[in-house]
Amino acid sequence: MKTGIEIIAIERERQIKELGFDYTNDSLYAEQQLAKAAAIYALPTDLRELWWGNSWVSIINRFWPWDLKYWKPTPENRIKELAKAGALIAAQIDYIINKK
Repeated sequence: MKTGIEIIAIERERQIKELGFDYTNDSLYAEQQLAKAAAIYALPTDLRELWWGNSWVSIINRFWPWDLKYWKPTPENRIKELAKAGALIAAQIDYIINKK
């Protein structure tokens, strides 16, 4: 059984190797876009169910930083969503560190 940090590291590596989302790509995102995306993925599914409908859609439309085609929730696999969130946070941290 892998630990949470190992699962997040695997997801971050996938984002870099398979999707090309490395520091060069991440540096294109300003205004904490990576952190905003992470927050949406990290939002508990029970709150999503509570807000499902127009208000939930408005939350996604307001805070999701990219085109909605990139919003790929997996509520049936919470670990996968949290791994995405953690990897996006790691990317945001790397961006801040490397920006200096």
